Amino acid sequence: MNWNIINSEAQLEAIKQESADQPVMIFKHSTRCSISAMALSRMERNWKDEAGIKPYYLDLISYRSLSNRIADEFDVQHQSPQVLLIQDGKCVYDASHMSISFDELKQQVAA
Repeated sequence: MNWNIINSEAQLEAIKQESADQPVMIFKHSTRCSISAMALSRMERNWKDEAGIKPYYLDLISYRSLSNRIADEFDVQHQSPQVLLIQDGKCVYDASHMSISFDELKQQVAA
């Protein structure tokens, strides 16, 4: 799995533009949380590039203000861990904690 790292607010506009051409996933990860580590590991183990989703990773401990900006920008409540599926510049799906699943994410793209 080839993560694209989010570390600046400027990337959010680029992500919105990219999502017009392909679905984009943002994974908000807390490096201090065992549940977040488990969700990240499950996502990485089950990931299939052929699903056509571009994966982005945010270390929300290092970039908490950016995590808050993502919540505001895509109109979702902040959670940790959390995945957001962005299509056509909007969050069309989000999940947190043990609800994070690659298979569910993939189904949301097809929907």
